[in-house]
Amino acid sequence: MARKTFVIGVGMTHFDKPGRRNDIDYTDYSLEAMTKALLDADATYDAVQFACVGYIGADSTAGQRALYQLGMTQIPVLNVNNNCATGSTALYTARNAVQAGLAEVALALGFEKMKPGSLGSNFPDRTPPLDWAISQMMELREYDVAAPMTAQIFANAAVEYGETNKNGSATEEAMHLIASKSHTHSTLNPYAQFNQPASVEQVKKARKVFGPMTLLHCSPTSDGAACAIIASEEYVLKHNLGPQAIEITAQVMATDSTLAFDPTGAKKSCVELAGADMTRFAAKKVYTQSGITAKDIDVCELHDCFSGNELITYDALGFCEPGQAVPYTLSGATFHPKFRPKNLQQTGSFHNVTVNTSGGLISKGHPLGATGIAQCAELVWQLRGWCDARQVPSAKRALQHNVGLGGAVVVTLYERASESVKKAEKGWVDPRTRMGYNPAVACRGVSDADVKKVMAGKGSLLGLPSGLYPDVKEKLDAILSAKL
Repeated sequence: MARKTFVIGVGMTHFDKPGRRNDIDYTDYSLEAMTKALLDADATYDAVQFACVGYIGADSTAGQRALYQLGMTQIPVLNVNNNCATGSTALYTARNAVQAGLAEVALALGFEKMKPGSLGSNFPDRTPPLDWAISQMMELREYDVAAPMTAQIFANAAVEYGETNKNGSATEEAMHLIASKSHTHSTLNPYAQFNQPASVEQVKKARKVFGPMTLLHCSPTSDGAACAIIASEEYVLKHNLGPQAIEITAQVMATDSTLAFDPTGAKKSCVELAGADMTRFAAKKVYTQSGITAKDIDVCELHDCFSGNELITYDALGFCEPGQAVPYTLSGATFHPKFRPKNLQQTGSFHNVTVNTSGGLISKGHPLGATGIAQCAELVWQLRGWCDARQVPSAKRALQHNVGLGGAVVVTLYERASESVKKAEKGWVDPRTRMGYNPAVACRGVSDADVKKVMAGKGSLLGLPSGLYPDVKEKLDAILSAKL
């Protein structure tokens, strides 16, 4: 029988524009995220029995290089690459290790140091994973060699969705509203790459990228890292972590169906090329596994790499009836109540699901390997009730959606722990007290003292728990000073 699994610690770095912090490498971002997550979990690296690391832009075994900063304890380490779903793939793998009884505690880490500009192929001399998708899209829509390929996939998907459902110009208005929402929500997220609000008019007037999408509809490339610690119920109870534990009650990974590429050539669709059916399939399985429906979701972190993808994903996740994503968007149902425009207060029969309180990929940023785990961090904080001004009132269930073209999607359901697990025995210390601040609303660096607290007992590449190497301490101090 599969065991229950819980997130007991999360941590992430600020997401930075590539090149803004040339003094920080992926190892530095990773060290900060891991240290924060282990401090949150009240654990040292010695407790970790399995690790999975996700990244796109680094060499093989870069995951080990990141982890060895906290310990070289001979645990199994897997490195994964699954396009934009890489972070959630690491989370999925770590959770499976705990669920299957292979580990009591597993660590999921995602990081990225990216190149500026839009995404492109790293290996132009080999068959691209998306060659079939691009050729099929070119049969359906005119291809613009000057525009980013991914922007065209998701813009064409949204436009087709609007045409199919006879939404007319309202489709573009819905996309503008989604982009504005993301930028507005991000103003309360201290980790976000962009913290400036953007009105619908500002979104419309930004530089055109492709079709109805302007620059403010698009997620940026980013540098950063995020980490989550997954534990069994036995570990949670033994270490008195119930009050902070958030249960992963269902999680499904899926890949493309023949709706994305029909071998008979009879059905071709830009919506399906963008991964709608694998999201649809994964979401349905999550709801079946957990015994709930989309109407039971309170808050969602959704993969808004572009506004067009958020639009079609409302439908695929079941937040609205099929074909109703445009009126659903225009109802304001996905806004945080604090920011919902006054003219959108009436949502009619639509179920309110606050989407992307973090600002989403569009504003928070999109370091591919870290994105899925950063989504996890935001939802854990929401379900703990730590988010202050951006807190979704009375949030009990949270849904995470992380998709990568080519393709893979991971849909994850989080819930507050049951009372039998959540009950605190004497001696539990709130992580905010232990850390000295609330990481949900303040982005701080880590000190050498923090690193020493979580380092494995036998030491690591950085030194010993009794003292880090002088050059390591000097660099940590410099990074920490730059954040203050």
